[in-house]
Amino acid sequence: MIRRNSFRIRLLAAGLLMLLAGTSYAAKSSRSSADDGSSLTVVIDAGHGGHDRGGIPGQRVAEKDMTLDVALRLRNILSANGYNVVMTRSTDVFVPLGGRVAIANSYRNAVFVCIHFNATPRSGASGIETYFYSRESLPLASAIHYYVAGGAPSENRGVRRRGYYVLRKTNVPAVLVECGFLTNPTEAAYAQTTSYRQRLAEEIAAGVRRRNAVGSAFGTTRVATAESIPLQPYMDQTKVASSKKSRSHKKSARKKKSSSKRSDSEARAASSDREG
Repeated sequence: MIRRNSFRIRLLAAGLLMLLAGTSYAAKSSRSSADDGSSLTVVIDAGHGGHDRGGIPGQRVAEKDMTLDVALRLRNILSANGYNVVMTRSTDVFVPLGGRVAIANSYRNAVFVCIHFNATPRSGASGIETYFYSRESLPLASAIHYYVAGGAPSENRGVRRRGYYVLRKTNVPAVLVECGFLTNPTEAAYAQTTSYRQRLAEEIAAGVRRRNAVGSAFGTTRVATAESIPLQPYMDQTKVASSKKSRSHKKSARKKKSSSKRSDSEARAASSDREG
């Protein structure tokens, strides 16, 4: 009788251990699905830098300073959440576009987040834009844009597909976030406050963490739930760019061949190290 009871106790203890192990595994699986970042590298690219202030001539607020500050804040948030973070620049230096891409492509399990602010001669222009190029980058762009546009007191200018060099040449999911217009007095004032730059960093980080929660475009709802984020519709500006290019070629064809070749080469050289 004593032996039988002892056997039952051991059996119950073994069952309890198995139950606890299963619960522990489920908890770990749940944490993994929430993405603790332990296996992902986030390459953060602060736009411009060094001699390249960014923006347009005569712009009062230097874009390079705003992008670097947001990028450093984003690095701190993601690092605290267990991500392996790599910066293309962490000081006020100039890094060519090819160098930024090379850094991103040197990591296999990675995403590339490029931070910019917008500028235009029209001071009334405002809002948040997020760019991507490859199809694999759309979920990341959707998640980041969902949080940044939702958390900023600015117009939502949407997700856009465009062939920026740093998006076209990267082999990993890559996005470029335009965090508002520094040529807009209101948005420039926002950008110059520490609290707003911190908020931008937090919203971008939320998008990185939730990039795997983006729902299908064919889902029954476009409203985000606790489990999913809606896939954002987007404007394909690669076609717009190509049509502009064809028009410019027609105009240049009317000029002398020598001047046309010279202007084309100068344009390519000027655009190779400037973007966004």
